[in-house]
Amino acid sequence: MMKPAGKRALAVGFLAAFLTAGAFAQVKSGSCWPSYRGDPALTGSTPVTLKPPFRLLWTFSTGDAVKSSAVICGGLVCIGSDDGFLYALDQTGKLKWKFNAATSIEAPPLIVAKTVIAGSLEGILFCLDAQSGALRWKYATDGQISGSANFIALTSRTSVMVGSYDYNLHCLDAATGKLIWKYESGNYINGAPAVGGQVVLFGGCDGFLHLVNTTTGKAEKKIEVGTYIPASACILDGRAWLGNYDGEFFCIDLRSEKILWKTSGGGPFLSSPAVSGSRVVTASQDRNIWCFEAATGKALWKFKTLGKADASPVIAGKHVVAASGDGRLYVLDIVTGKKVWEYEIGSAIVSTPAVTADLIVVGAQDGKIYCFGPLPHPSP
Repeated sequence: MMKPAGKRALAVGFLAAFLTAGAFAQVKSGSCWPSYRGDPALTGSTPVTLKPPFRLLWTFSTGDAVKSSAVICGGLVCIGSDDGFLYALDQTGKLKWKFNAATSIEAPPLIVAKTVIAGSLEGILFCLDAQSGALRWKYATDGQISGSANFIALTSRTSVMVGSYDYNLHCLDAATGKLIWKYESGNYINGAPAVGGQVVLFGGCDGFLHLVNTTTGKAEKKIEVGTYIPASACILDGRAWLGNYDGEFFCIDLRSEKILWKTSGGGPFLSSPAVSGSRVVTASQDRNIWCFEAATGKALWKFKTLGKADASPVIAGKHVVAASGDGRLYVLDIVTGKKVWEYEIGSAIVSTPAVTADLIVVGAQDGKIYCFGPLPHPSP
């Protein structure tokens, strides 16, 4: 995609600001996992040190399957259910409030600026007060919302962005829910947008990776990846990693717009990758959890589960937390891929785990939310 020299120079300068190390502000902490992948860049990683084995601390039953993923922050555990409710629990599993969205909530919620924001399959994005669950605003798109919202905090305001099956990425004022701009892609948008600096990055069912200016809503770049992208990309240090439905997994240099490497032969990637240091980890419908060398694409290990692995893995320090359609939650060694711990829930899991220093929370198709924590220290 060639651009006139003047516009090209502006785009290069714009992307340089986006790709600097400081552009990827980490909002997660040891006690906070506030969004689907933990941070605006969707890295799916946290530096917390896990200490397996774990014990089941509590469960909470909703009225239908849980496909949404949990977020944890400010003492709240928030997650949606196919029963049409968004639930807020305290960290002991006690219900604080629930909000009736009237239709299934498969999208993971987002906790930002003392609010909880989540979209429904009816295509409505709800913004609720985090403490009371009271509705602050709602915004209707023209298609279902399957992916999480994300945010960017600018000097003048905080903006929230979400993709929809109406082909558009919608950017709203986080305080009011008023539309700032919308960007039209060529097909459905399933995943969450990744945010860094002044650029939002997302893949769509049109087979393109879109880079959009968060201020203007105009496209900066469009990179073709063959077929549709059912999940989210993650970005770090000027590179993006993502998988497509044909079983290809990509690393793309965002400065040069070049595909640095790609793998093939895997199953469809409905999982979003996680990246930390020199490793990128993802999961596939071929039932494997894959770990690649981030720079080269060399397969470092794969771990075979007993079902389709659609839940997105999380890198937590020296471990990988992953769930599978086989109904198990796994903790793996990130260096070797060896299983360190597992728990058999017994019901398929497509929900992505939320991970903090003290809690691992995941939903399952049996309609329950499961919370795990470390074993208690023995008395001296």
